Amino acid sequence: MKVELAQLAGRDNDTAYNLERALAAINACAADTQLILFPESHLMGFPSAESVAEIAEPLDGPSVSAIVAAARERKIAVVIGTAENDNGRFYNTTLLITPEGIALKYRKTHLWASDRGVYEAGDRYATCLWNGVRVGLLICYDIEFPETARALAQLGAELLLVTNGNMDPYGPTHRTAIMARAQENQAFALMVNRVEAGDGGLLFAGGSALVDPLGTLLFEAGREEGQFAVELDLNRLTAARQDYRYLDDQRLKLPGAVVEHASGLRELLIPAR
Repeated sequence: MKVELAQLAGRDNDTAYNLERALAAINACAADTQLILFPESHLMGFPSAESVAEIAEPLDGPSVSAIVAAARERKIAVVIGTAENDNGRFYNTTLLITPEGIALKYRKTHLWASDRGVYEAGDRYATCLWNGVRVGLLICYDIEFPETARALAQLGAELLLVTNGNMDPYGPTHRTAIMARAQENQAFALMVNRVEAGDGGLLFAGGSALVDPLGTLLFEAGREEGQFAVELDLNRLTAARQDYRYLDDQRLKLPGAVVEHASGLRELLIPAR
């Protein structure tokens, strides 16, 4: 499976610029690329509590619709972050978009300090089948909590796709976390981070990565912009799970109702506190 990682420098509250960069990256993909992955909230950047109502869009709004059209035209899947407006409720959302439309939606469940007061937390984890592989989505701070990736693994995830907006000095934290989440769940993990400066003096750390199901770091980007092609050997899934399966051997399962959909979507609902 060939994937491209679009490690870009976005602009906060500048949807037109970010969308233009995303469409250009999709158009630049190689003919045999099956998936392109962008950073956290790439389409809008990071709005503030004062700007989110103006900046956020519904999932059938113009920005996501433009990405759907590009995915359809190029016959490619796209994972991209957006600021979602759901009837006046706002979420930090990542989407898996295929030529058929939105295949998977995930609302960030663990809000970082700058998310609080801007977004509400999501209430579920979900996976879907894409090209014969079961995939799940996570966002940035989520990966510092082992339960998030384990929730996706309980739903059968073989590929963890992480949109990231991690800044200095926490780059090493996410480097360690993404390797651990892949190894302990015996799944591939792809993480794409933003680079360069954002609003409020933040300096995004880059370090986009591909990790195999044994926790081996197969690719790691630096701190500069780039569009990087990587390949996943899906046979590594079998190799990682040949002698034992962590999910079969674990003594405690995460709580929450599992909902199976006819489309192949699986959801684990987070219990109320």
